[in-house]
Amino acid sequence: MYHHIKKLMYTVRIGTPDPRFGNMLLEQFGGANGELAAALQYSIQGLNCEDPARKDLLMDIGTEELSHLEIVGTLARMHLKPMKTAREAAEADPLVAIAGGGGVTLCNSMGNAWTADYLKVTGELDVDLRSNIAAEARAKIVYERLINFCDDPGTKDALQFLMTREITHLKAFMAALESMGKDPLVIGLIQPTPGIVEQFYNDSTGEGDDGETDERGPWNEGDDIEFIEGPAQPIAAATEEEVTKEIHQAARRTSAKSSRTKSKRA
Repeated sequence: MYHHIKKLMYTVRIGTPDPRFGNMLLEQFGGANGELAAALQYSIQGLNCEDPARKDLLMDIGTEELSHLEIVGTLARMHLKPMKTAREAAEADPLVAIAGGGGVTLCNSMGNAWTADYLKVTGELDVDLRSNIAAEARAKIVYERLINFCDDPGTKDALQFLMTREITHLKAFMAALESMGKDPLVIGLIQPTPGIVEQFYNDSTGEGDDGETDERGPWNEGDDIEFIEGPAQPIAAATEEEVTKEIHQAARRTSAKSSRTKSKRA
């Protein structure tokens, strides 16, 4: 059961409206990493969760994200307001001005409609928690970029609050995942194939135009890793030889055909 209280979680105040920045804010309203996506993702995960403690966590944070959506929507509406009456402001985003009446709409900053494809819900709790950790990290970066593109102190304060809460949620999801005591490589029930799972394929080889080189690190070396050098190279080499051979054979066939044609004419 939800109950709406007519008070923002964080009071929003802005100075001079900036319609172009209002359009940027829509990224966190109806975008892939926005608050609506987060609210629905965590809430649906919570509805599916059979672990009472972590279900409560998901529902708590999912509900808070709805409050964040209200803050972002209020901020965006304030900045977009000039679009309602001013032609010059409306030109900042004709779609928002004409189709949306200068208010918030469920689209991102490029006018692409919100879609449920943004949601990552697997029904596997540890996998969902990892998705949530990544989602909070992405949202934090989006807020950081919005802050960097903003000159209005009141707007920056609200965005700073929202950005900070992303880290709070990230920490909570990390703690919930850790408390499950699962090995991070144990996903689902079916075990990976021994031997293959230990192999690292060096599929990007040689030296690039910008000086890129093959590198080694803990991801491709160690006692539990078998480093396989360019597994596709022998196949590629054989294919190249076959192609070259076929080209030469085709050239010889064309040459022979041309010679026979000349002989007949003679």
